[in-house]
Amino acid sequence: MGRDRVNLLLDGEEATRIFAEKLAPTLLANTIIALYGDLGAGKTTFMQGLIRGLGGKEEMVQSPTFVYLHLYPTARPVFHFDLYRLRTAGEFTSMGFDEYFENGGITAIEWPERIASILPASAIQVHLTHISENVRRLVMP
Repeated sequence: MGRDRVNLLLDGEEATRIFAEKLAPTLLANTIIALYGDLGAGKTTFMQGLIRGLGGKEEMVQSPTFVYLHLYPTARPVFHFDLYRLRTAGEFTSMGFDEYFENGGITAIEWPERIASILPASAIQVHLTHISENVRRLVMP
């Protein structure tokens, strides 16, 4: 799966998981994925597919809203951040979280807007939007 622009309608949660599952093996060490979307847009569902695509069990993925970071020991370690409750990029760096960007794994960040000022330009942007109850639009510019 190349890094060309992607604009898809995904019908149902499983379609979102399958897309992320197919993307996962193409990701190199130190890849950063910035997951944009409102609450309930499918970011956690995307993460379930990503973990499945790296040989993990999707059941281990939960929305880490009350915890900033979850670690998933898959074929390539995944560092899953949920920054919904973070106020500034300075908080992120003061906790040393920016060190995960080059820690040999894949860093996935929900609510990356919170750290826009320090998010590397190389981050893969994934935008998820509600279209209807079961349909989501996935755009990777």
